[in-house]
Amino acid sequence: MAKVTKKQKEARAKVDAGSTYTLAEASALIKEVSKVNFDPSVDLAVRLNVDPRKANQMVRGVVTLPHGTGKDVKVLALVTPDKEAEAKEAGADFVGLDEYLEKIKGGWTDVDVIVTMPSVMGKLGPLGRVLGPRGLMPNPKTGTVTMDIAKAVSDVKAGKIDFKVDKTGIVHAAIGKASFDAEKIAANARELITTLVKLKPTAAKGVYIKSIFMSSTMSPSVEVDSKRFAEQ
Repeated sequence: MAKVTKKQKEARAKVDAGSTYTLAEASALIKEVSKVNFDPSVDLAVRLNVDPRKANQMVRGVVTLPHGTGKDVKVLALVTPDKEAEAKEAGADFVGLDEYLEKIKGGWTDVDVIVTMPSVMGKLGPLGRVLGPRGLMPNPKTGTVTMDIAKAVSDVKAGKIDFKVDKTGIVHAAIGKASFDAEKIAANARELITTLVKLKPTAAKGVYIKSIFMSSTMSPSVEVDSKRFAEQ
């Protein structure tokens, strides 16, 4: 069993496991208990009252976090030559087509997001076994398959993330860094939760959001009151 360090004990002592907090309170508390020698990510885990095995209860979407993720997102633009300049000007880290398709075929996936054009998707199909498990396959629903490459790249760089409920009914998403002001963490979290509320499937009955937990890397989790998440 892993030994609990002094810092971890101190952090846990500050979180009342039997209490729930508003987003503002949770965000401030997460900053207080995030005591590591690097800038940890802040994550949100939202448990939904849905059955992901049923197509009419699948929850998936995109959201642009108002204050970004705090992460330098590496973007690969798989585009034809006439779109290369557009992709580069928008800030894509890697731009090209056939040479990168060959690299991916060889196992290279050193990027966070791939954007491409509808005409290129046919070439990506055979690479699904490499890209799929890593969540890198472009999808029109997330805005990563489009003719407006510049917007797609800019959105991702500005903090646009995609999310999908997992098989246990939970949506996990990184919403910032512990170095962010508490107000920015709360605003990013609120944007994600509000987006989830808007995506409630009509087939989902009863209480939709069952629980919300905020945590940072190696910190204890803080439960957010799902009925008061919009409070300042």
